[in-house]
Amino acid sequence: MQIIGKKPQKFALQYVVRGVKFKGIKITDTVIDRIDCSGILWEMVEQIEEFIRKNIRLLSFRTPESFAREDKFEYPIQALREAVINALIHRDYREPADVRVFIFDNSIKVVNPGGFPKDVTPEKPIHKPVNPTLCNLMYDVGFIEKYGSGIYMMKELCKKWENEEPRYELHPLETNIYFSSPVAEPTLVDIEDVTAKLNERQKQGLESAHRRGFITRRDYMGICKVSHTIAHKDLKKMVNMGFLTVRGKGRGVIYIVRVRGDD
Repeated sequence: MQIIGKKPQKFALQYVVRGVKFKGIKITDTVIDRIDCSGILWEMVEQIEEFIRKNIRLLSFRTPESFAREDKFEYPIQALREAVINALIHRDYREPADVRVFIFDNSIKVVNPGGFPKDVTPEKPIHKPVNPTLCNLMYDVGFIEKYGSGIYMMKELCKKWENEEPRYELHPLETNIYFSSPVAEPTLVDIEDVTAKLNERQKQGLESAHRRGFITRRDYMGICKVSHTIAHKDLKKMVNMGFLTVRGKGRGVIYIVRVRGDD
């Protein structure tokens, strides 16, 4: 039903992926964004991927080969997508819990309702699907590429991204996967420590930029309730002070958060 059925959530509430973005590093911290993804399986994957892209940082680096800069998300999106797909395909659908994606300032946690099958571990990820029919269908339609390769793929993608390997916590009723951010945490504390020369309006704008990795002039105007002229002046000051760097031209300009040590 969760593959080809129409609105499967009408029949089973656990056919949902819930995404939550926290302002901090704990589940008790303030929630600043959330989503309940519905529809058939691949529709939920697309919805949660869009939510993740919106709520993680876009980092800017200088390449060693030239003076050019390279922008990338703080996590490899393909690895996060694979974690969500694995959770949906291999979860225990008898459990009433749903798949959850928690985004913190320093990590992302993907919660899969269900444990690993007997004799299968993150270190020994042999192909032993919990839902063989579902797994075969997803393989046949090209949604997954190779049996038993998901864990290896996520590790390799994180390694290429220069991030730590995913960390697993195994419990009888659920499996948690943690992806660590390469950005020094807690980010918001760092902002407080280094922004003494900024006014409260500029600090507010910079804090918003750190949540996404960038900010636009229009974003700044809306957040701080200021005119185009003041927004331009404030953002220019933060660029000159080294907090932000400019990308693009004209209406396409965005202000990217500079990474510590990126000089």
